Amino acid sequence: MSIHRSLPLFVALSLAIACGGESEAPKPEPTPARTPAPEPVPTPEPTPGPAPTPEPEPVAAGATFPCLPGDAAKGKTAYVTLCATCHGATGDGSGPAGQALDPQPARHDDGGYMNPLSNEHLFTVIAEGGAAAGKSPMMAPWGAALGGDEAVQDVVAFVRTLAKDPDFACE
Repeated sequence: MSIHRSLPLFVALSLAIACGGESEAPKPEPTPARTPAPEPVPTPEPTPGPAPTPEPEPVAAGATFPCLPGDAAKGKTAYVTLCATCHGATGDGSGPAGQALDPQPARHDDGGYMNPLSNEHLFTVIAEGGAAAGKSPMMAPWGAALGGDEAVQDVVAFVRTLAKDPDFACE
């Protein structure tokens, strides 16, 4: 066999051996194992807040209320300082801060609205705030700022003087 004839065979054989013999298809890159997506976390149901206090029972016209031992003159001083900003100095709901509130502040001069409310209801709203009596949470609790039950009773006594055409009487 001549060298010229065997050279191409030699080259082909050398390449086959150098390249590993049979040609292999490239091996694919290993793919990382897929982890399952986490189960969705259920959204918790909102916790209901305290149940609103029902509206006070209407009181018959001409009914009497047990009077709180409040001093209306002292209550007026506290009312002008803390309450008039929203409710107005005369209780007509025209206080400058109250104009921006929704709902509007209660009108303490409205006998049709105020007179059926018991003194205890007024005490709760003033001392513990509107939300404590099922009213607007915008009505802040003033019991601590007033300094206690006696001062709250003073404000209730004053608020009772604001209603036009009062249709209640103290026993």
